Amino acid sequence: MKNFIEEVTWRGMLHDVMPGTEEHLMEQMRVAYVGIDPTADSLHIGHLVSVMLLKHFQLAGHKPYALVGGATGMVGDPSGKSNERNLLDEETLRHNQNAIKNQLSRFLDFNSGAENAAVLVNNYDWMKEFSFLEFIRTIGKHITVNYMMAKDSVKKRLNGEFQDGMSFTEFCYQLLQGYDFLHLFQNEKITLQMGGSDQWGNITTGTELIRRTIGEKAYALTCPLITKADGTKFGKSEGGNIWLSAEYTSPYKFYQYWVNVSDTDAEKYIKIFTFISREEIEALIKEHTEAPHLRVLQKRLAAEVTTMVHGAENLENAIKASNILFGNSTSDDLKQLDAQTFLEVFDGVPQAEVERADIEAGLTIVDALAGKSNFLPSNGEARRSLQANSISVNREKVAEDYVINTNDLINNQFVLLQKGKKNYFILHVK
Repeated sequence: MKNFIEEVTWRGMLHDVMPGTEEHLMEQMRVAYVGIDPTADSLHIGHLVSVMLLKHFQLAGHKPYALVGGATGMVGDPSGKSNERNLLDEETLRHNQNAIKNQLSRFLDFNSGAENAAVLVNNYDWMKEFSFLEFIRTIGKHITVNYMMAKDSVKKRLNGEFQDGMSFTEFCYQLLQGYDFLHLFQNEKITLQMGGSDQWGNITTGTELIRRTIGEKAYALTCPLITKADGTKFGKSEGGNIWLSAEYTSPYKFYQYWVNVSDTDAEKYIKIFTFISREEIEALIKEHTEAPHLRVLQKRLAAEVTTMVHGAENLENAIKASNILFGNSTSDDLKQLDAQTFLEVFDGVPQAEVERADIEAGLTIVDALAGKSNFLPSNGEARRSLQANSISVNREKVAEDYVINTNDLINNQFVLLQKGKKNYFILHVK
């Protein structure tokens, strides 16, 4: 077996680990799981650390399980939360589970037939027939209230750190998660649960339940919760979460998130979010240190993660879109952008609506710059700028006699005007 603990340690992906875990994993192929609450039909990059843990586990020769918490998702995990979650119905949970499995398939081998092929399970499948009376008789009696109250996730809610206290439903969450571990230990031979460091309390409840009910030893491992160097939350942008689904976060915005991280964060993230070898990462860090303005680390990080999540073609398109603002792009490059990416590239650029009939009839460049858009304050200013050769339409220089027509439309609805290098304006054709 490859040494999984050694690998995740140098990558900065190990926070807590139960004594004996490394020796346990080196003896033979083991089985481990990570739980994911299906509260949305897409993972976001906050989930990526635990997904990468599962992938490294599989690469080390072990068998990974991903548990979609259909049952626990109906309850809500209090760890790190100030409010209770909204509870989801079964139809929504099933939809979310299927979407999440499709995303996990980009990282984990589910279908090769190999002995260590990944498996997806849903705890709703074994919890839905479990009556409340049966649960408290067979499971609840093994874990004391004192033990549950000592967990940080419970203490923070009960000590007034959050306003609304804690419902009995949420209080039971750690017991439900603990039972998952017991069920998987007995039925799937899973001996290790992994997760974020905020899950340590819930995971060790599972190891304790296994010890108290069947007298066996199980193991726990957590990865650190990823933060940004400036103290802001990892995985968030001005628009909210950075999702793995292109429907919620376009490949362009996804790529931009990674390429714009700080030098400090890039050095940390490239170890965690890629499978690049230690030697190559050290060489990249050295190269970056010698010429930080080239952003070698950020570009390689962004390329690796975007390819992993969205594929090589979407990476190429994201790079092309990025180069439109910063490189020597052409009119043809612009016309290859879909409407969403075009608007994202030029987010915040002022716009004016023009009638389609005006474009079909032919709109003079002077009217486009001034009369129809107010991009420039007057026709005279428009003519002076044109005579100075500082005006472009769709990134190509134009003269005073230029007429905009339907051939200039990007996605049949946009024309990009530009004065100088950085002064942009969009005509939105209705």
